[in-house]
Amino acid sequence: MERKNAVAVGDLLKEYIRSNNLAKSINTRKVFEAWDEASGAGRYSERKFFRAGKLYVTVSSSVVRSQLQFQKDIILEKINALIQKDELFTREDKDTGAVTELIIK
Repeated sequence: MERKNAVAVGDLLKEYIRSNNLAKSINTRKVFEAWDEASGAGRYSERKFFRAGKLYVTVSSSVVRSQLQFQKDIILEKINALIQKDELFTREDKDTGAVTELIIK
């Protein structure tokens, strides 16, 4: 019986994600999770949409929306920091890479 080269589970998982074209959906989900954590407004977020570096979020409370508008730059930095730490986040994808713009409605 011949032994094969050992491969880390994390590397296998990343290869599986790439080979099955799952990167976009996983990246989008990770951005939404990062939004919830960074903003603290997850329960007020009605709709979220992410494409080409732009994160669109519809917030149900006008008071929360107003507060978030003042903190957009800080929230954007926190979101990008959180997704960059995540090992499953695929940075090479041009459509769902880092968040460059935050639009709160």
